[in-house]
Amino acid sequence: MQVSIVIPVYNRADIVPATLSSVAAQSYRPLQVVLVDNCSTDGTLAVLEQFKQDHHDEEAGFTVIVTQESHHTAGAARNAGFRLATGEWVLFFDSDDLMDNELVSSYVKTANRHADKGVNLISTRSTLQLPDGSKRQAPFSRRDIFAQHILHGQLATQRYAVRRDFFDSTDGWNIELPGWNDWELGLRLLLARPVIAYMGGKSRITVNHSGTDSITGTEFHSRQGQWEHVIDIMLLEVRCSQLKHKHKLRFERLLHYRRLVLAAQYQLEGYPQLAKPLCQQAYTDLRKTYHNNAQWRWLVAPVTRRLFQHIANGKRGAAHIARLIY
Repeated sequence: MQVSIVIPVYNRADIVPATLSSVAAQSYRPLQVVLVDNCSTDGTLAVLEQFKQDHHDEEAGFTVIVTQESHHTAGAARNAGFRLATGEWVLFFDSDDLMDNELVSSYVKTANRHADKGVNLISTRSTLQLPDGSKRQAPFSRRDIFAQHILHGQLATQRYAVRRDFFDSTDGWNIELPGWNDWELGLRLLLARPVIAYMGGKSRITVNHSGTDSITGTEFHSRQGQWEHVIDIMLLEVRCSQLKHKHKLRFERLLHYRRLVLAAQYQLEGYPQLAKPLCQQAYTDLRKTYHNNAQWRWLVAPVTRRLFQHIANGKRGAAHIARLIY
């Protein structure tokens, strides 16, 4: 069974070699690697071509494709890579992250173990590399996957493998979203009702959240408006879905809570002028879903205010409470 790995790259000539080395070290074969240069100006394309020259070996079951995508978003680059992918299973990966050499093998073993169940998506653990050099495990759960993804992004770019035919039945990556496109896609994948397996064992992925070299970055205020737009899109997707009303209501509330989290992040970064109106919008939208009833007035409203302050003070753990009350 062939597996394809799709990696978009933009101006990562100094960083992507480490990612590519971790890909080349994979124990599993046959493996196809699709590298998509997304309008780089720093010599990245030459690095990708050199990797192909050094590692492409059809007889050994390791094939490398290098292509370019002119539409300058990661989503467009990933879609371009996916169109060239021929593997039965596909992994999307970022150009500044690392994979353990048994990652693909572990995915295949999990897929084979659950083959009789028609599994078409596998979720796995990951490790976050933080700006201070420390590491911590990204939140991971085998239950309540919708809430887990809305709150923690469990189906972020590099944290799952997907059957090619299932992914092909969706609309793919939203090419117009410059940020949080993997969060939005993860929700759409869940709304398509995949059969999910969860890969056990240790984390085999290291996600770079370490600062300027990170694709995701470490601050939000500089792209104010982009994040809010993604939340609006996801709210519309939930409302237009075939989910039962009670599930729609809960996931809408969790998305309103994520707007509150974003407002608290603006506050933490020192931009109260951005935080205040966004916080008020989240608070108002949440109140409407409860019709200003007693539960809202006596429990949810005061807890919501405390959660905002908790996050704005740089503290963690609010999502556990949000999962319970919304």
